Amino acid sequence: MNVGRLLISAAAGFVLPTFLIHRLPVTVYSAWVLILQLSAYVTFLDFGIQSGISKYVAEYEARDDSAGSSMRASAGLALLLMVSTAGVILTLILAWRVPSLFHAMPPELYRGVRISLVLVGISASFALLCSIFASIFTGLQNYAVPTLLGTVNKLMFVAVVLTAVTYHGSLTTMAALVAIVNVTTGIMHFVAWRRLAKHVRLSLHGLDYGVLKKMVTYCSSLAVWTMAMLLVSGLDVTIVGRYDFGQTAFYSIATTPTNFLIGIISASLAPLMPTASALSVHRTTEQMGAMLARATRYASALLVVSALPLLVAGYWILRLWVGQGYAPQIVGYMRILVLANVVRMLCAPYANILVATDSQRVAVFGACAEALVNVNCSVYMVRHIGALGVAYGTLIGAFVSVGMHFALSMHFTYTKFAVTRARLFLSGIGRPLLIAIPSLILLPRWWSPLAPNFGLSTWLLWGLTSALLAWFLGLDPSERSALLKWSGGWARLESSTIE
Repeated sequence: MNVGRLLISAAAGFVLPTFLIHRLPVTVYSAWVLILQLSAYVTFLDFGIQSGISKYVAEYEARDDSAGSSMRASAGLALLLMVSTAGVILTLILAWRVPSLFHAMPPELYRGVRISLVLVGISASFALLCSIFASIFTGLQNYAVPTLLGTVNKLMFVAVVLTAVTYHGSLTTMAALVAIVNVTTGIMHFVAWRRLAKHVRLSLHGLDYGVLKKMVTYCSSLAVWTMAMLLVSGLDVTIVGRYDFGQTAFYSIATTPTNFLIGIISASLAPLMPTASALSVHRTTEQMGAMLARATRYASALLVVSALPLLVAGYWILRLWVGQGYAPQIVGYMRILVLANVVRMLCAPYANILVATDSQRVAVFGACAEALVNVNCSVYMVRHIGALGVAYGTLIGAFVSVGMHFALSMHFTYTKFAVTRARLFLSGIGRPLLIAIPSLILLPRWWSPLAPNFGLSTWLLWGLTSALLAWFLGLDPSERSALLKWSGGWARLESSTIE
C-alpha cells in the first residue's frame, strides 16, 4: 500500500514540475520551490514523535492493552501540540527573514513569497498536529487509511496548483489553495480516526506525566536524528537558493527523481518499524539479526534496481520529462544526488530497527557527523563550483553516515541484533551491489551531459543482464520459488475472478 501511494504521488509529482517550468518564469518557479522548501521545515519539528506513537501503539496493541496504547498516544498528542505551535513561530520568523536569506531573489517577489510562506507554513503546522491520527493507524498496522488520505492529499495539491497556474494565479493564490488542501486533509484524518480507531483514545485530561516523560526520553535522540536529517536533506535547495539562485529551479527538479528513489525505500520499509517493534517482544537476538540481514539485502537490491535507470538513462528520462533544453543542465545534479542517496539509504533497514527497539541513541553521533560534513562541504563547495558542490557535499556525507554505522553504531547493537558486520556488509550490501556490474562496464559511454553513446542492442543487453543479476543476487533460491508460487497463485485468482 505504501509503494502504491508512492507511485501515484510520484506520477503526480513528475507532472507538476514539467507543467510549472514551462508556464512560470524561472525566477517565479524558483521562488515557489523555496516557499515549499521553507514551509517543509515545519515537518522536521516532528522530532520522532510520530515514530514514538507508532512504536508504542504497536507494542501495547500486541499486548492487547488498549489503555496503554491510549496513554502513549495522548502523550504524543501533547508533544505534537507543542511542536505545531513552534512550527507557526518558525514560519513567521522565516517569512520575516526572506529578503536577508535570498539576496539574489528579485525584490518584487519578496511580498508574495512572505505571504505564501505564512499560508503554507501555518497549514503545514496544522497538518503536523493531525499527523497523530496517521501514526495511530500505522501503529495498528492499518496502512489503508494513511495510504488513501496521503494519496488524496497529493492529488489535491497537484490539482489546485495546476488550476492556479492555468488561470494565471499569483504565488499567493497558489499558496492559499495549498493551505486549504492541508487543512482539509488534516480534518479527514481526524474523521477517519473517530470512525475506525477510536478505541485508541486521545485526551489531555489526566495525562500521565510518567508516560509523557518516557515519550520525551524516547524522542530526544530521535530529535537529534531529525535535526541531522534537516541538515542533510532539508537545506540543499535553500543553500543553492542563497548562493546560486539562478540554479535553484534546475537543482530542485533534479531532486524529484532522487526523492522518488528515497520514497521507494521509505515506503517499502515503513511497515518494518512497527513490525520489528512488536516482534522484538517475542523474538531472540539471532532472529532479529536474521531479519535485519534479510531486510538489508532486499532494500539494497531495490535501491540498485531503482537507481540504475536514473543513472544510465537519466538524460533520456529528463529529456522526455522536462525537454531537451533542460536535460543537460539537470542530469549532472541528478546523478550525483542519486548516488548519494543510494549510499546513505543502504543502512535504512538498520536505522528502522534501531528506532523500533529503542536503540537509536547509539547512532546519534553518526547522524551528527554526517550532518556536519554534509553542510560544511556543501557550503564550501557551492562557493567554488556552484550548485554542483551541494550535490557533492551530500555524497561525501553519505559515505560518512554508512562508515559511522559500520565502524561505531553496530559495535554497540550486536547484543540486540546478533549479526556480524562482515555478514551484514557482504550479504546485505555487497552482494546486491553486484547488480550494477553491467552499468559500471558501460560507465564511460553514459556518464556525460549528453545522450548515452550506445545503440538499441546495447540497451537491451544492459537491461537483460541487470535484471538477471537482480533476480539471482537479490533473492535466495527459496525466495525465488516462493515469489514464483505467489505470482502463480495470484494469476490464477485473477483468472478465476475474471471468469
